[in-house]
Amino acid sequence: MTVEEVHEFLHARPFQPFRVVMSSGEAYEVRHPEMAMLTRSAVIVGVGEHRGFPRGHRTLSLLHVTAIEPTSLKDSA
Repeated sequence: MTVEEVHEFLHARPFQPFRVVMSSGEAYEVRHPEMAMLTRSAVIVGVGEHRGFPRGHRTLSLLHVTAIEPTSLKDSA
């Protein structure tokens, strides 16, 4: 996955929630654009959301991101 591809999802208007799928099979939900930050080689995703804030984060190497899948808030619940 390229930084440009992830950037398109993060900055889409209107924002569409998405799932980041890793080569290990793990997947991380991004329900709000504020729950992720992009660097040149990674996407940092907030995890364990509580009252709109993440409880922690995961740094996901773009080399290991195999897919980004649009989701709906309904799918994420």
